[in-house]
Amino acid sequence: MVDQVPADLADALEAARSRLGPFGQLQYFGEVSSTNDLALALAAKGAPGGTSILADAQRAGRGRRGRGWFSPPGAGLYLSVIVRPEREAPDLSLVTLAAGVALARSVRAATGLACELKWPNDLVTGRPWRKLAGVLCEASGVAGESLDAVVVGVGVNLLPAAYPAEIAQRATSLELELSRPVDRPRLVVELLGGLADVTRRLWDGDRAWILNEWRRFGRAGLGGAAIRWNDRGTDRQGSARDIDADGALLVEADGRRERLVAGEVTWERLID
Repeated sequence: MVDQVPADLADALEAARSRLGPFGQLQYFGEVSSTNDLALALAAKGAPGGTSILADAQRAGRGRRGRGWFSPPGAGLYLSVIVRPEREAPDLSLVTLAAGVALARSVRAATGLACELKWPNDLVTGRPWRKLAGVLCEASGVAGESLDAVVVGVGVNLLPAAYPAEIAQRATSLELELSRPVDRPRLVVELLGGLADVTRRLWDGDRAWILNEWRRFGRAGLGGAAIRWNDRGTDRQGSARDIDADGALLVEADGRRERLVAGEVTWERLID
């Protein structure tokens, strides 16, 4: 059951109506199983691009590679947005990078916090890297090689919380890092506006801007940064050099350059 949008958020959305356009179509829920699941179901029923789901809590939030996303009531911002390609859709990996750019730019604009991107989908801060937020993009209505819609899911840690033991040492929150409250309505508006901007650039074919913005926020993890990853059961080491035009991570290992399109990558000098 859709709940009433909180008054302060409703006011912020109304004030930003001309900027947000269709991305101002927000549905608010106190609690859902998963905002991405709900958005995928709406996309399958024909909901227009820009339709957004915001929840105060998730019972079964998801991250990459089937992991759960810790989503306690009031501690985070859980947002999923339906985007529909206006032209030939780019690879899902590039949509993920574009969403990361929107997330990083929005957090900086709304809070002033210095933050960085970790390939492919994490927003981090500090040394060692501490995770603030993540992105999960999922396709809807795949017909052949064409994407009918993509659901962009964003989870942001707003307040300190009792994180599960497996993530407690590498998770943080905006308010913990800032030592002050975050203006939630402004952050929601910045996120929606940022996603509207980057998806418009994608549909217009402006990959160069997306990639350069991602490099700007992700430069600490590129340019020769030492990494390790698992390749079909084998632990490997190398250096991260760049990202390519499709969003893959370009690495050097064993005297040759390779593309990583998925998997878990660890940056040696940015986690200790």
